[in-house]
Amino acid sequence: MSHTHGHSHDHADHAHEHGAHGHDHAHEGAGLNGRERKLAFAFVLTALMMIAEAVGGLWSGSLALLADAGHMLVDALALLLAVLGAWMARRPADARRSYGYGRVEVLAGFLNALTQFALVAFIAYEAIERLFTPTPILSGVMFIVALVGLVVNLVVLRTLHGHDHDDVNVAGAALHVLGDLLGSVAAVLAALAVRWMDWLWADPVLSLLVSLLILNSAWRLLRRSAHILLEGVPEGLDTGEIEIALRESDVSISNVHHLHVWQLASGSRMATVHAQLHDEGNGATAIAAINRVLGERFGIRHVTVQIDPGPCPDHTRGCAGQRRD
Repeated sequence: MSHTHGHSHDHADHAHEHGAHGHDHAHEGAGLNGRERKLAFAFVLTALMMIAEAVGGLWSGSLALLADAGHMLVDALALLLAVLGAWMARRPADARRSYGYGRVEVLAGFLNALTQFALVAFIAYEAIERLFTPTPILSGVMFIVALVGLVVNLVVLRTLHGHDHDDVNVAGAALHVLGDLLGSVAAVLAALAVRWMDWLWADPVLSLLVSLLILNSAWRLLRRSAHILLEGVPEGLDTGEIEIALRESDVSISNVHHLHVWQLASGSRMATVHAQLHDEGNGATAIAAINRVLGERFGIRHVTVQIDPGPCPDHTRGCAGQRRD
């Protein structure tokens, strides 16, 4: 249900409309919800596979498996961080954090992207070192362990598949798992190359190729999460198009300005806007029209509207409140 509030400011009337918030900050119980259970399941599988790869690497003498076990250790920690981030995001708002803890998810995705850069540097260092100092490998053991890791990573990636595009927390976790999957594919191919062709250089070369793929995905995730943390306009929205749509939404509106659109967390789009009315304009109908257009056309559910019956009272602070024809 929407609530409208009016108050006086600089001798002008203001009306505020708060639509339904797109992100539910209320607790859904003390336990984990469906998305969090998926992340927890992925964490458990990844941690178990990490132990198996470490044992297999020590047994076979494979630096590739030991490196991948280190990779999975980082990923297990990233998945644990994602679980905690998703759980924290459901904490209700309080006096100190009026928006709740939804941004924890975005912060978790940002940190996950940063760990990927550190991981790529580690993989590249290990790969270059192995190019110059190749070591014997028990390719049979390496192949079996890598193949099991490939299957486990496919299961985990399938579990995390289908998350919302805006959910950078799960996207970060899925990115880590994708890196594991690519690492397992490289380890399987390297084991086959070592066993049948005695190409010891295949393992470090494939590791370098995988690190480049991870680097590209990590950069995109870092940009997305940083954009949200910097209050950037959500992807797919254009403020110029939104302003035009709002000016055309109701005959009472002569102009809109001071439009700010941002994203709190996963799928939670928010906006504030000033609306200047004609002399005979009706504030209530203008507010209803603005909320309808923002909600139905642009998916913005939490809206604050300030009605300016005359020139914008904030013009001394850079408000472009002049009419645009």
